[in-house]
Amino acid sequence: MARFLLLFGACALLASAQDMTVEEWEPRSTLVVPEHPIESAKFPVIDVHSHHRASTSPERLNGILADMDRLNLGLLVNLSGGSGARLRSTVDRFRKGPHADRFAVFANLDFAGIDSPDWGERAADQLAADVEYGAQGLKFFKNFGMSVRYADGSRVHVDDPKLDPVFKVCAEQGIPVLIHVAEPAMFFQPHDKYNERWLELKLRPNRKRPPKPSFEDLMGERDRLVARHPKVNFILAHLGWYGNDLARLGKFFDENPNAYVDVAAVLYELGRVPISGRDFLIRYGDRVLFGKDSWNPSEFPYYWRVFETRDEYFPYYRKYHAHWRLYGLDLPDPVLKKIYYQNALRLIPGIDASAFPR
Repeated sequence: MARFLLLFGACALLASAQDMTVEEWEPRSTLVVPEHPIESAKFPVIDVHSHHRASTSPERLNGILADMDRLNLGLLVNLSGGSGARLRSTVDRFRKGPHADRFAVFANLDFAGIDSPDWGERAADQLAADVEYGAQGLKFFKNFGMSVRYADGSRVHVDDPKLDPVFKVCAEQGIPVLIHVAEPAMFFQPHDKYNERWLELKLRPNRKRPPKPSFEDLMGERDRLVARHPKVNFILAHLGWYGNDLARLGKFFDENPNAYVDVAAVLYELGRVPISGRDFLIRYGDRVLFGKDSWNPSEFPYYWRVFETRDEYFPYYRKYHAHWRLYGLDLPDPVLKKIYYQNALRLIPGIDASAFPR
């Protein structure tokens, strides 16, 4: 009887393993190598890509500040400032209180009424008023270029001249534009066995993009926009979605001295290329800013580990983004300082530089 039960149990385990899905597969590496997890960044960090509501309670704000202290985050840039009355509420919450030196706020555009012939001028005037109240930059969300439309259903292109008055204000006020255009190229490709983001698209099928506009359509519009406004500093979110082709990103930098990127939510790109990724960040360290995106304090140490150590083959924090392992880049201190805070101090007005090392 005991032998039968053992055999039955073994068969049941085998059947369970055979029925397991790829989503359930969580292999534990047998690799034995030195590990150096890092809880707190080596230098204070300015996170240029964060999102927080104007209605954030004082209790939650205190919790965020405690996590910032633990992680060595000197300042968070809240990109979800809004415009008009909402912008004023966000600035009041984050920039007018006792912890004003720990936050910056970017404004957003209101695309309502974009069909109006004077919308561009009105949007520019509102942005100027928002900057006067305390906004320190302008953020475009990913709906711009994909779902923002005119009344006739036609898409508002990223390089639509109607927005030129807005970018004129950005140049005059000396504020940067952090712009998110498109999604990863794989979201525009067939959802098949060759797609590197197959798992994410299976788990979140709404992220699959229609064939038009294509990834290259959107990249072309964005890149032309950056070139057309050389007096505006553009920070492209998520490595500009060129993280899987650093040579292309480097060429873009060479052609556009007003272009920068953040590393928000794309650590998986840099962490899988420890040689070329390190070389790239050393060469273009003046053009890369730290950003994280979604506020989850437990995920920041993965960034410190990639940037600051030589660790090998450790997991990423979000499996459906990257089924591969990461490697440390062991960046030199001068490069870390540029990415962590110096570039942000140079681009974003109104941040107290005395809180950061020289």
